This record gives sequence, structure tokens and C-alpha cells, in this order.
Amino acid sequence: MKISDKQIIRKIKKGDIKAFELLFKQNYKDLCSYAFYYLKNTEDAEEIVQDIFFIIWKKREELNIKSIKSYLYQSVKNNCLQRIRHKSLNDKYKSYIKHSYSEHSEQADKILNAKEISEIIEKTFDSLPERCKQIFQLSRYEGLKYKEIAEKLSISIKTVEANMGKALKHFRNNLKAYIEYV
Repeated sequence: MKISDKQIIRKIKKGDIKAFELLFKQNYKDLCSYAFYYLKNTEDAEEIVQDIFFIIWKKREELNIKSIKSYLYQSVKNNCLQRIRHKSLNDKYKSYIKHSYSEHSEQADKILNAKEISEIIEKTFDSLPERCKQIFQLSRYEGLKYKEIAEKLSISIKTVEANMGKALKHFRNNLKAYIEYV
């Protein structure tokens, strides 16, 4: 039995988990394939699709969608493009750092190589409290604005700001010996 988009949306808005599961099962595989087309990475594709379904369920009462298929595919596309932009920006930054170091090769004994800095950053990130780590990742690695993070995690913008301040302070403290060289 085929259920219309309006019926599925109406049922999901009312909290009908079966309707949500049906929507998920009918679309998950195709949406993952669509995301893979953009990202060329299965794990990233699945994560994008899962996040979209998570948001749909979390904001189910606010759903105002005419065509569920169009909404799902457009959401996947937008999230994939955002992830690609973020990765591109990250790659450009890494390239800039790499070239900066090569220009200062005469000071090589004073400058940590990119791998050492990456290890310090990774250790610092891993030592953050879980919520702080999650907020930092959404902001710095996924490029979300504070308001978007607050909505995604169902917390206040002030909480996002406080956790970002805590994370940045932690990074400054762990990298303070190297800041003059970066």
C-alpha cells in the first residue's frame, strides 16, 4: 500500500515511529548512493543521510514539506556541498601552513613541522569534554554557525559560545609555546 507524502508527513508530525521507519527504509539506500556521488566516501555519505533523518525526527512537529523526496534529496545535496566546501577550506589551510613552513626553512629548528602540530591539536581535541568536543567539531570542522549548532543540539546559543570559549582557551594553552611561529 502506497502512502502519500502528505500522509507520511502528517503521521511523522504526530510522532508515528512506524511512518518514520517506513520513510527511512524506503529512502536510506538511494540517499546514501546519492550522497556518495558527491562525497566519494561511504561513511561520510551515510553520516549525512543519518543526520538528515535525525533532524527530520527531531523537528517533526515543525515539518512543512510538500514533496518528501525533493526535500530529502535537496537536503542531502546541500549537506554534501557544505561538507565539500569545508574539506576544500581545510585542504587550503593545510597547504598554506605547509608552504609557510617551507618559506621559513632557515628557522627549521624553531618551527614544529605540520605533523607535530597536528598531533598536538588532535590530543587537545581528544582531551576536551564530550559536549565541548562535539560543539567544536560542528563549528570548526563542519563549518556550522553557532545558531545552527544550538538548533542541532537543542541547546542555547550561550551554551555553544561558552563551550567554544572553553575549547579555544584549551587550544591556546596547549599551543602557546608555538603560537609565535604559526
